Amino acid sequence: MSSFKRGTWTNWAGNQSSRPQWINEPASESDVADIVARAAKSNRTVKAVGAGHSFTSTALTSGHLINMGHLNKIVHVDREKNQVTVEAGIHISELNEQLFELGYAMPNLGDIAYQTISGAISTSTHGTGSRLTGIAGQVAGLRLVKGHGEVIDINDQQNSELLDVARVGVGALGIVTQVTLNVVPAFRLRAVEGAQKLDALIENLDELVDSNEHFEFFWIPHTRWALTKRNNRTTDPVHIPSRAKQWYSKTFLENYAFGTVCALGRIKPSLIPRLATALPSSGQTEIVDESFRIFASERIVKFVEMEYAIPRQYCGEALQRIRSMVDAKGHLISFPVEVRFTAKDDIALSTASGRDSAYIAVHMYKGMAYEPYFRDVADIMSDYEGRPHWGKMHFLNDNELSKLYPRWNEFIAARETLDPHRTFANAYTEQVFGK
Repeated sequence: MSSFKRGTWTNWAGNQSSRPQWINEPASESDVADIVARAAKSNRTVKAVGAGHSFTSTALTSGHLINMGHLNKIVHVDREKNQVTVEAGIHISELNEQLFELGYAMPNLGDIAYQTISGAISTSTHGTGSRLTGIAGQVAGLRLVKGHGEVIDINDQQNSELLDVARVGVGALGIVTQVTLNVVPAFRLRAVEGAQKLDALIENLDELVDSNEHFEFFWIPHTRWALTKRNNRTTDPVHIPSRAKQWYSKTFLENYAFGTVCALGRIKPSLIPRLATALPSSGQTEIVDESFRIFASERIVKFVEMEYAIPRQYCGEALQRIRSMVDAKGHLISFPVEVRFTAKDDIALSTASGRDSAYIAVHMYKGMAYEPYFRDVADIMSDYEGRPHWGKMHFLNDNELSKLYPRWNEFIAARETLDPHRTFANAYTEQVFGK
């Protein structure tokens, strides 16, 4: 049975909040369908939330807010097809542990695992790997509550024409209640992390990306250095040389110490270039662990983020332009710039739709002015037909976005079919898709 309450909802970063008329906590798919049907009859809007890890206003509503937290179970395992069907509100961190117990894993993941599976696919969340797609590319099917409360199956047998559209729905097509994922046997990764000078890294970028199954790096603004991560499959046993050293590196340095550096920079921004040199610029670490423990890292320090996907071949050039722009404009940046890579897919609103992609993500510590820096980066990304991550900050509207996606009109047509009266609309969907 669905429960409800009143109150204010705020996202993880604290930059988005709303006071909906009702905050619903359904216990089942039928509860979700009932809420949507009643809201539609009353001309009220409905939005679903998971972990609140989107930085945009995509989940805000003055109508019904549905917290999907109780829909968090694995409902079916198909070992013949290597597919697992899960409820949409399951957090990826919980899903990873349960898949591991079943002997499975997701083939690629992002660098945090706090999101729900439906939130991750709906915003085109991805990891890194030049031969792998983002998380939505792993979706074999889903169940969706339409704008009047009907539930439909979308897979290669039922409503198959919607599958490539609904896998990245940005909350505008309906409420996802179940997701069927293609999974792989559980595997381990050897993670090698170290520092490299940015110019040398860019010069050898294609080799680094293609010779590693999962490669990413973090350029530290105001320095010549980038921190690199190379993750590759291995059959070697789990090997973490020092648990204490691992805690010091991952929990203390990357979170508590880094958070202190950011807080000092917020108090006195002129210190930021000098503080940037406190991040390590030499040494290498190497561990072997289960894949999901390597992919995702703990994140305590809060921030806002913008990320753009551009054709992979322009990555080095774009990054050099960002570096020059930061110097020329005098931006003071305490967060590294993150760079990742994925293969193209065939999903209408995937940020990698139809093209191998590089992702450049910029961050700003919570409480610091981000817009001037983000807008300057966005201007550079626009020269490469950059596509913003649907769950991260950006400034584009439907007219601008429609030119970036060859299959845009398919999505708009599906929206007209699935939600003709805009039960799932809000200011964000109007910004990016129009009314």
